Amino acid sequence: MHPRVTRVLKALIIVLLALLLASQTLVIPEVARITAVRNPDVAWLEVPGIIGAVLFLALIQVTLVCIWFLLSLVQDDRIFRVEAFRYVDIILGALIAAGLVILASYLVIVASRSVSLSLSLLAVLGIVVSAALALLVVVLRGLLRKALELEQDMSEVV
Repeated sequence: MHPRVTRVLKALIIVLLALLLASQTLVIPEVARITAVRNPDVAWLEVPGIIGAVLFLALIQVTLVCIWFLLSLVQDDRIFRVEAFRYVDIILGALIAAGLVILASYLVIVASRSVSLSLSLLAVLGIVVSAALALLVVVLRGLLRKALELEQDMSEVV
């Protein structure tokens, strides 16, 4: 991968991390407050909603940090090393956890009897996307393992 591409990706990750942090500290609490004021019957969901949303975005941040480290391994031409699996496994765990956070949040909303069709569709979409991305990471992890094996075989031949 061209060094300029990895530098641009790292810069974009920094921007994304900053935007996610701003969302966690400014946007989510404000949206939760406004929602609680407009819908007093579900105002008790304000704090759990903030916790769930902040946790979800934190999982995205964890994934971005792991991608940063994987990009560093690519830059240093060390991507085909066992240490890369640690970051891939953390990404996989974060994706699974994100799907579970979405599911748990949806179940809380269903229990509060304030669910709508659009919210149901968004929850299903979030769970399906999380599962699909997790499965994609599993496939990519297998490809990384195979590439690592081939790299080791080639180093033994040479």
